[in-house]
Amino acid sequence: MEGSRSGDALRAAQMYYLQDLTMNAIARELRTSRSTVSRLLAMARETGLVQIQVNNPSERAPALEQHIRRRFGVEAHVVPVADSVSDSDVLDRVAIQAARTIGPLVDSNAIIGVAWGSTLSAVSHHLTRKQTHDSTIVQLNGAGNTQTTGITYASEILRRFGQAYGARVEQFPVPAFFDHAGTKTAMWEERSVRRILDLQRRMTMAIFGVGSVGSVGSGIPSHVYSGGYLDREDLEALENDAVVGDVATMFFRADGTHRDVLLNGRSTGPDLDELRRVGRRICVVSGESKIHGLRGALAAGLATDLILDEGSARRLVHT
Repeated sequence: MEGSRSGDALRAAQMYYLQDLTMNAIARELRTSRSTVSRLLAMARETGLVQIQVNNPSERAPALEQHIRRRFGVEAHVVPVADSVSDSDVLDRVAIQAARTIGPLVDSNAIIGVAWGSTLSAVSHHLTRKQTHDSTIVQLNGAGNTQTTGITYASEILRRFGQAYGARVEQFPVPAFFDHAGTKTAMWEERSVRRILDLQRRMTMAIFGVGSVGSVGSGIPSHVYSGGYLDREDLEALENDAVVGDVATMFFRADGTHRDVLLNGRSTGPDLDELRRVGRRICVVSGESKIHGLRGALAAGLATDLILDEGSARRLVHT
């Protein structure tokens, strides 16, 4: 039944996109209803049978994307969004474009590091299927805190990525932050932990959002700041260290420096120097409240590709 449905979706897509037939004409030919044809076309897009690409006729990127590329040295994808659109709708539209941008970049034999967070959770819901071989999705940082193990939240994000690309999933069952730096040092000697760290060191791609200290109480806040991961003393330590944001729970300042940030000694996120060695590093950002964190991440050279909404792009280049 599934194979028959997939075959019908392929036939409908070929007639609609390659032969310019209307949905009514396709319905007559397939002896079905117009609403069924609409569902078949949606299935063709969702399962990767159809991939839609929009080409700029001038063969030049829009001005904002060009500006970001020149100034920050990253491949930029700006998602057009009107100022009147709500924060949740902005996130959804950024997530849709991010999912469609990431798909063609995923190849077989890849090791893809994925961070958890509000933005990546949204992206994971819009991934289209693409069959790969011998690929692995590895969790970039632990997700537990004093209130929850974080396993359900993080594993659902990883599961969707693994399911979309037919890849193995490797979870990282450690807390987001250890209570003591010495505990982290000891755990990093355990063979089960070292196996995950070795996968992270061999990543061919990393996908992450940006947390911003200033996002709390505005827009859709970064999960690490709103999900009970940091107590009052942690937040005070971040303020004392002049931290502006994080990637995968590794913190940095506005100028991109991070090595002497106290909380990084207890974080289970990837060392940022190691992260910079990954060939492709895709950063997805939604909402202008993340702008300070994004600036710090770009100053640290953490991204090769940036997908963000139009409002954030304007603030990035004009302020």
